[in-house]
Amino acid sequence: MKKIVIDPVTRIEGHLRAEVEIDENNIIREAYVSGQLFRGIEMILKNRDPRDAGLLAGRICGVCTNSHFRGAITAVENAYSLAVPKNAEIIRDLIAMALFIQDHVVHFYHLHMLDFVDVVSALSANPQATTQEAHKYHSHPFRNAHAHYEAVLTKLDTFVKAGRLGPFSNGYWGHKAYRLTPEQNLILLSHYLEALKFQTHISKAIAIFGGKTPHPQTLVVGGVTSVADMLNPQRLNDYLFIIKEVKEFIHRAYLPDTKLLAIAYRDEIKAGVGRANGNFMSVGGYAFEGELQLFESGVVYGHDFDTIHPFDEHQITERIDRAWYNEAHEIEYTDLNEDGTLKTATSHDKYSWVKAPRYNNQTMETGPLARMAITYKKGNPLVQSFIDEFLEATQLEFIDLSTTVGRNAARAIESEYICEYIFKLIGNLIQNIKYYDTQTWTHYDFNALPLQAKGRAFLEVPRGMLSHFVSIDEGKISNYSVIAPTTWNASPKNYDALRGAYEEALIGIKLEDPKNPLEVLKVLHSFDPCLACAVHIIDTKGKELSRFKIGNG
Repeated sequence: MKKIVIDPVTRIEGHLRAEVEIDENNIIREAYVSGQLFRGIEMILKNRDPRDAGLLAGRICGVCTNSHFRGAITAVENAYSLAVPKNAEIIRDLIAMALFIQDHVVHFYHLHMLDFVDVVSALSANPQATTQEAHKYHSHPFRNAHAHYEAVLTKLDTFVKAGRLGPFSNGYWGHKAYRLTPEQNLILLSHYLEALKFQTHISKAIAIFGGKTPHPQTLVVGGVTSVADMLNPQRLNDYLFIIKEVKEFIHRAYLPDTKLLAIAYRDEIKAGVGRANGNFMSVGGYAFEGELQLFESGVVYGHDFDTIHPFDEHQITERIDRAWYNEAHEIEYTDLNEDGTLKTATSHDKYSWVKAPRYNNQTMETGPLARMAITYKKGNPLVQSFIDEFLEATQLEFIDLSTTVGRNAARAIESEYICEYIFKLIGNLIQNIKYYDTQTWTHYDFNALPLQAKGRAFLEVPRGMLSHFVSIDEGKISNYSVIAPTTWNASPKNYDALRGAYEEALIGIKLEDPKNPLEVLKVLHSFDPCLACAVHIIDTKGKELSRFKIGNG
């Protein structure tokens, strides 16, 4: 066996290291994925006023700020049994939905797309042929003009001749794993540049109700403070105008681009490249109307989508047998081997800062793929047509979504689906205001609240299921714990030797060129890793977090 090390894995949030062992045929037989940056946000939260939990927890990550902010205040609200007004929930959802879309688009175009797109190949594209190619994936492609593609080629050529490739530098250009034609590469690179503008627009939508982004200011325990924005017709119109532009980009660029990939990489999809163990989990949420939700909750084992089990928070446990902590709740970092590789020779070697969460003693994959799969298979009528249309257009089966390319498809489908939902949300908010319901905060007397309380929050956020747990004693935070989506997906093997989703998805992949392991990056990027969110102080005793018996570490 030969070991290949990728450190750091770039185009992600945080510091991720991957080590894979390949056989004589360059097929991956074992994988170790390691979170390499320690973060202890829970230590900062201890002894703080619970009302400040959101402001501090929001700093866990510079990308997922709103998600952790909301998770923290929701956990505190749960601890104190505080009900949140309908308008506050809607505004929180409007911020969250805009964040979902921003995260998915930025991930695809600016973090993951270059694993599929050969920039050098695009330079030989024929602009006229490119316009014709784009019509294969949408009847009215986004900015699909001969002159536009000429301008993009000129810009790319200028970058290359000046030696200033910027984000396009250090790529594996010419790698055998690339499958796209020059014209297909040019279409995607054109949208890469357009997505840079898109990112600024959707960020404004988040800031309209969040006050700013990243790190929103308007979320508070009991509701939101953005009542003035809610009552200002111009602010509502500004939000709607941005979402309408966003919807056009998703419908005419993002979704067609994932169809292009699905068709071009059909052989890989059918071979199941990037498929993990088929254990999926979603906590659901985001009430739509009546009993409908945007996402359904449930648990799937081994790709058995015909049997969806109810989600039970009491099935969640965490261990640190192969993470850099000891049973005394202290950091226990072990050095690398002499050759610079991780210490992984025995089942007791520790190789990651990421803890090992388990659901019913199983590793789980969470994220857009899990959400879309469970929501679809539970018969939610809101999402059915979106997934059916994509599968028909690409001539794929449902199981094909459980792949590297399929995860990208799930994000694009989810983005289009969310855009439809946002307009309904705005309509509900306007309807409430019309009938004089303008409440956005639940009044409470903090001094009258219990001095001891425990609470938790389970939310679906862009990368998957997020949970926050808080214990309050004498009116102060005594213990705090977070399990982020990446914690689930990047789980180390632990004492049970079960691979997390990252590691499992790498097994069996053949590397065309071990010196340029593009295939490894392609799989890992498909999960949209966020290691800043994944590494935290935890309960090293492996107790059930739903009981909130969290250690002092």
